[in-house]
Amino acid sequence: MKPEKAYACYNVNTDVRLNSSSGAVFSSLAEYVLNKQGVVYGVVMSEDCYSAEFIAVTDIKMMARLRGSKYLQAKVGNTFNKVKEDLQSGKTVLFTGTGCQVNGLKTFLGKDYDNLICVDVICHGAPSPALWKKYVEYQEEKNSGKLIGINFRCKDASGIDCSSMKEMLKDIPQGEEKRIYISKNKDPYMQMFLRDYCLRPSCYECVAKKEKKSDLTIADFWGIQDVAPEMNDGIGTSLVLIRTDKGQKIFRSISSKMKLKEVSYEAGVKGNSAEYKSCVRPLQRNTFFEDMNLMNFCELQRKYIVPTEYSLATKIKGKVKFIIKGILRVLRHQNINNTSYGLLFAFDCKNYERSTNT
Repeated sequence: MKPEKAYACYNVNTDVRLNSSSGAVFSSLAEYVLNKQGVVYGVVMSEDCYSAEFIAVTDIKMMARLRGSKYLQAKVGNTFNKVKEDLQSGKTVLFTGTGCQVNGLKTFLGKDYDNLICVDVICHGAPSPALWKKYVEYQEEKNSGKLIGINFRCKDASGIDCSSMKEMLKDIPQGEEKRIYISKNKDPYMQMFLRDYCLRPSCYECVAKKEKKSDLTIADFWGIQDVAPEMNDGIGTSLVLIRTDKGQKIFRSISSKMKLKEVSYEAGVKGNSAEYKSCVRPLQRNTFFEDMNLMNFCELQRKYIVPTEYSLATKIKGKVKFIIKGILRVLRHQNINNTSYGLLFAFDCKNYERSTNT
């Protein structure tokens, strides 16, 4: 289902962008709804960081929790019922989720609501919550701390590029907060996700890619350097697909807070085939889940995540490219020196008690 229009865009507020996964379009949409005394539904990590879940937000301060990608399946709970109650009370509601979650909400409601705005995020697939919990427990045991925060797409890790293999660890005395930066190309959980081992069965034949019921679709604009290089300043650019007249009206309302450029749909999704195509089910998918139930995470990692070998020439080329990008970012933004899309962990070592059961 081809959208009406496609845009490359980003929020003109640099601080907001730095705290978002890509161009911070979601933040502008959320502010638009909250300024109307509306309700924004989105996904946050649970307090113990063992899962992800939907919550409702009604003020700007709480909205910050909704920013950023969460690479695991979120608990929906009774969210659909709450959305319906808010709609029936006349509130403007923004619901953000994957394409299947948006379609599920629309099917549940059974009719259209003028005061409902639905935004889906281009989705590679929904990783197993059970695998995520096993991974967190492994990280906590390995680092002797309790996970208190996670940023899947961190932009504040100095010296780490989104394509680098560099891992930054900060060793500090136990009892203080520990921050660990890991490239997505090296983190075992992200590699299991990107290799499609741990997705739901329906993700390999996603029906939501054939029919999207959202008003807007947002995503990273992969390949922006080739399509609209003037929109690529190194700290995140979003792709926005307009699917309905309502979506176009709302996008027009927030455009004053965005830098944008209209592009063709084909150019917009050239680097993001997950918009229209499901991932291929790996041959190891069934055995992976069998092993996940029998092995600890370290054993699972050794069996399924084999380090990628790179030639010396490739390493040198990547290093030079990384240095040049770093210099350009410093020149453009004196206080901004990173575009990392790796993981950021925050551990509380002071209050953590190691358990022999984990």
